[in-house]
Amino acid sequence: MANAASGMAVDDECKLKFLELKAKRNYRYIVFKIEQQQVNIEKLGGPSESYEDFTNSLPRDECRYAVFDFDFITDENCQKSKIFFIAWAPDTAKVRAKMVYASSKDRFKRELDGIQVELQATDPSEMSFDIVKSRAI
Repeated sequence: MANAASGMAVDDECKLKFLELKAKRNYRYIVFKIEQQQVNIEKLGGPSESYEDFTNSLPRDECRYAVFDFDFITDENCQKSKIFFIAWAPDTAKVRAKMVYASSKDRFKRELDGIQVELQATDPSEMSFDIVKSRAI
């Protein structure tokens, strides 16, 4: 249901698919888009897709939210995984869109229980693989 503060609703499918990513690891990533005052799923990335596939799925000049299940190996040689929440707001996006995404972010993030790392990016360099890896470890 819509939140009085942001006026934004979250489609139940967003929460269900996030739970599948978290518990069953059915997806590598999910890209979310705000349309008509509601957060909806725009794209689901399969478990075999890479970080590059994920970053290529984000539009160059439009805002999005996304979650990415990042696998890595620690210095102790342990296989680990962290779920990233990424707020993508490129400089070239419309000001109104950036405001809507910024004002709705915390409310939407609260709907997704299990986010471990948050990243905000306005440019692809701010969410490079190396930056994500450094934030995961």
